[in-house]
Amino acid sequence: MAVWAQLPQIHTPGPAARGPRSVQPQKEQARPVLLLLPTPDVTDTRHERFTTMKRALALVAVPALAISLAACGDDGSDDAKGPMSGRSMPASASPSDGGSQARHNDQDVMFAQMMIPHHRQAVEMADLAATRAASPEVKQLAAEIKKAQDPEIEQMSAWLTGWGAPVPSPGVSDPGHMGHGGMEGMMTDEQMKDLEGAEGAAFDRAFLTMMIKHHEGAVAMAGTEQTSGRSPEAKKMAADIVTSQSAEITRMRKLLKQ
Repeated sequence: MAVWAQLPQIHTPGPAARGPRSVQPQKEQARPVLLLLPTPDVTDTRHERFTTMKRALALVAVPALAISLAACGDDGSDDAKGPMSGRSMPASASPSDGGSQARHNDQDVMFAQMMIPHHRQAVEMADLAATRAASPEVKQLAAEIKKAQDPEIEQMSAWLTGWGAPVPSPGVSDPGHMGHGGMEGMMTDEQMKDLEGAEGAAFDRAFLTMMIKHHEGAVAMAGTEQTSGRSPEAKKMAADIVTSQSAEITRMRKLLKQ
């Protein structure tokens, strides 16, 4: 920084102080001199102050932000935690139970409770064919029926468990005690005893005749489920039953004509 400074004038003693007057050369008057004096660097000072303020704000803002985020993440609200945070899946939504409680109705329950004993009887008839049938085609058909319906029994039992509904006990051929009517296509105890006592060609004819009627009852029940059920899984199974068992009915009718 430039500063103008006036240097002090140099005074010389007057005539009285010198004694006899003498001629002295005239002293020049002092002139202003420009001095360059060091001054504080204002820019540097401001920069240091700004840097210090930034550091101070950072020390305050970062902890405050962390506290705010922690509060948002632990506000006790189920919505804030998200659909999977700290929650367990309801039993009805697990893969093993076959469906959600929110997606079924009474028709779905009745379909499963009636179809389980219906399938069990078909499997029982198929087991008899393995040792009593004479026709290889009848034996093959019986094996396919058993292979298809055993897993469906397990699946429907899992649905009922997930829905909190009772599963029909093995050996129960009529679920009327559960509030449902009689099942279409079911064989009576006398008819089952007659089938057990038959062998060879007689067994083949009895088996095919009874199984056609049995399948027709299953197709009718499955059609009702397709119309009035709500569970997507149960309705899908019903559609599969209609398709597969309708094809088997056609197949069995051809075998009867042979």
